[in-house]
Amino acid sequence: MNCYLIAGEASGDALGARLMAALRALAPEPVAFAGIGGDAMAESGLEASLFPMQELSLMGIAEVAPKILAITRRIEETVADILERKPDVLVTIDAPDFCFRVARAVRERASSRPVMIHYVAPTVWAWRPGRAKKVAEFLDGILCLLPFEPPYFEREGLSAAFVGHSVIETGILDADPARFRAARGIPDGAPVLGVMPGSRAGEIRRTGAVLFEAAQAVLAANPGMHVVVPTLPHLVRDIHALWPGSSGTVHITNAPAPAKWDAFAACDVAMATSGTVGLELAICGVPHLIGYRMNRVTWELVRRAVRVRHAHLANIMLDRELVSEFIQDRCTAKAMAQKIRELLSSPELRKAQSLSFETVREKIGADESVSPSVKAARFVLEKTYSP
Repeated sequence: MNCYLIAGEASGDALGARLMAALRALAPEPVAFAGIGGDAMAESGLEASLFPMQELSLMGIAEVAPKILAITRRIEETVADILERKPDVLVTIDAPDFCFRVARAVRERASSRPVMIHYVAPTVWAWRPGRAKKVAEFLDGILCLLPFEPPYFEREGLSAAFVGHSVIETGILDADPARFRAARGIPDGAPVLGVMPGSRAGEIRRTGAVLFEAAQAVLAANPGMHVVVPTLPHLVRDIHALWPGSSGTVHITNAPAPAKWDAFAACDVAMATSGTVGLELAICGVPHLIGYRMNRVTWELVRRAVRVRHAHLANIMLDRELVSEFIQDRCTAKAMAQKIRELLSSPELRKAQSLSFETVREKIGADESVSPSVKAARFVLEKTYSP
C-alpha cells in the first residue's frame, strides 16, 4: 500500500506520525509513505519530504500574499510528484488552502487517481460554509476532530467521521503538576500563572507581547507568584526578547509533550493566545482566558466572514462564554490582568471553569478506549480497500 501524506505544520506533523503508526499496525500489507512532513513523520517512516514542511506554516491574508508565487510553485511540484508516484491513497492533513488545491488538481489530472481523504475538517461551522460543498466534489472522505462537524459534510454527500481530537493522544491525560513544581523548585501553595504566547513568531509579536505585559502587572501585585511560559525551541529567543532577564520565578520551558503537559497542569490560572492551546488548557482543567490580535487587514476580513459567537472551542461546544475572550481591540494588558486577578481571587470562578471542562473532555472523546489515530486509520483503510 502506497500512502502519500501532506502536513503543513508541527501539529499536522505529529498527527500524521501517529496516523502512520496506526496504518502500519492495521493494514493487511506493508505500507510505504511519501509526501511532505516534518521530523515526527520522518521518524515514523516518511520518505524524505518533498520540500521543507515549514514553507506551508502561514496564517492570514497579509502573511500569505507576499509568498503566493512560491506557494503556487510548490502546489504544482506536489501535484506532479503525486501523479508520478500514483499512490493508492492521498491523506492531506490540515493546511486546507494548500491541501485542497493539490487534491483538486490531482482529481482533475490523474488518469488513475488515489483515494483522497482530508484529516482535520475545515471550520465550515465558523466561516466559509460553502467549503463543505466544494470539498465534497473532490474528496472521498474527511476526518473530523470535533463531534458536531460530520453533519456539515454528510449533507453534501461526503463521507465523514468523528474520530476524536488528536490532542488526547499526546500524553496530556497523564499530566503531573507536582512533577513540574518539584523539578522547578516551586513551593507547595505558591500560585502559578501560565502564559502561552502562541506557536508562531507573528502571534508572539502581536498577542504574546500583550500577554506578557498583563502577566508582569499580575506578577508585580503577587510577589510570591511563579510564571510558567511553555514554548517551542525555535521561539525561545523571541520569548526572551519580550521578557528579558527572567527571574527565578519565571520558568520558560521548551520541553516537548508529554513533559510540557506537566507545566500546563501546574498552573493555577493561565492566559493564552487563542488556538488549540485553549482546548489543551481545558483538558488539563486549568482556568484561563484567551486573547488574540491579528493583522488589521486580516481582522477586517475575518470579522465580516465569521459565523460563530465564540473563538474558544470549549465556548463553542458549550454554547456560552465559559472562558473569557479578548479579541483584537479588546485584547489589552489592562483588561486581561484584571480578569486574571478575578480568577485568582475567586475559587468559585475557577471551580466553575474546571467542572465544565470535564464535559468538554467527554465531548472530544477523552474517555473512549479507541484512540483517534486508530479510528482515523480504520477509516482510511476502509476507503482504500473497499470496492
